Amino acid sequence: MGKLREQMVEEMESRNFSPKTIKAYLGHMVAFTRLLRKSPAEMGEDEVRRYLQYLRKEKQVSWSNINIAYSALKFFYVQTLHREFPIKKIPRPKGEKKLPVVLSLCEVKAIFDVIANLKHRVILMTTYSGGFRVSEVAHLIVTDIDSKRMQIRVEQGKGKKDRYTLLSPALLEHLRTYWRYYHPTTWLFPGSHNDTPVGITTIQKVFKSAKKKPV
Repeated sequence: MGKLREQMVEEMESRNFSPKTIKAYLGHMVAFTRLLRKSPAEMGEDEVRRYLQYLRKEKQVSWSNINIAYSALKFFYVQTLHREFPIKKIPRPKGEKKLPVVLSLCEVKAIFDVIANLKHRVILMTTYSGGFRVSEVAHLIVTDIDSKRMQIRVEQGKGKKDRYTLLSPALLEHLRTYWRYYHPTTWLFPGSHNDTPVGITTIQKVFKSAKKKPV
């Protein structure tokens, strides 16, 4: 794509797109260009239809991935080329709705019981008790724990808004035990270096490993 790629990246960065979104959009634009073997600036409705059909029927990608492809193509035409999106009349594919897997209290307790590492156990307890996303619990700092008001502050969570969640007495006791043992200073759950938070993938691996362990 050359210059068009640079222009598209500039447009996305000016709108504060995440690196993950930028990578995904560019990936679809590269695939779109390679499949049709023409510059995307020279292509229109027929080519866009062919690419989306190719993803759906030949690659058999998920609906969510097709949505990303649709968004990438639309962004390129509208924001980079300043043209109307050629297939705006076609409804966007809707994602499949699946019910989330909800663990029972017994299953949750069983997971906590098989984790020998105190830090890892308290991380999962905090995640479960506060209803946190993994990224949120990973970036908690010590001062986010307000034992006087029995609250936990979540800074810049989903939607870029700070919020508070309840701190249960049981979790507070576990956090106090954890603090006496590890003495965290800045990050509540630091990584291998105290100046960085625990990695998101580390938390995910701890959870997956605990689920596989026999009770």
